[in-house]
Amino acid sequence: MTELFISLAVGIALSACSGFRVFVPMLVANLATRFEFLHLSNGFEWLSSPTATYILAAATVGEIMAYYVPVVDNLLDTIAMPASFVAGTILTTSFFKIDSPELQWTLGVLAGGGIAGTIQAGTGLLRLASTKFTGGFGNVFFATFENTISIIFSLLTLWLPIFVALLGVLLFVFLLKKVLKRVQTKK
Repeated sequence: MTELFISLAVGIALSACSGFRVFVPMLVANLATRFEFLHLSNGFEWLSSPTATYILAAATVGEIMAYYVPVVDNLLDTIAMPASFVAGTILTTSFFKIDSPELQWTLGVLAGGGIAGTIQAGTGLLRLASTKFTGGFGNVFFATFENTISIIFSLLTLWLPIFVALLGVLLFVFLLKKVLKRVQTKK
């Protein structure tokens, strides 16, 4: 039971990190599984392949650099929203080891995808506000903050998965309230 809880915490924690940067937590998961620090569920062995390492490393560098380019950062947010949902779903599902694929994927979509998508929506709204009020000059600060959070918390997940998962859930609740409040004020 403890292993099941830890595997779910790892997936949720990495999913939360993919709400900040899509590829950083996927690369961390890839390297952690390649060096046998973490273990994947059956069917997700592709995530620990050398090919995945090269692709995820290139995608990570490209994503991090792109967020420092004005206008591109806001355009990237439109792509990152569905991509973070998919990454969060894959990360949670790939570490949650249970015998029921239906339950495994359902929890992956709801917990992993939901947390990643909500955090990405919150950071996208923050970047949009920054662009509006600073003409895009403040976005570099937010990009650096998001990069740092994604890298540090992805790495912390390897040692403190329950703590990082709890922080991810708390951030999810906070941002969900903010997004819902913003949607209600626009009506």
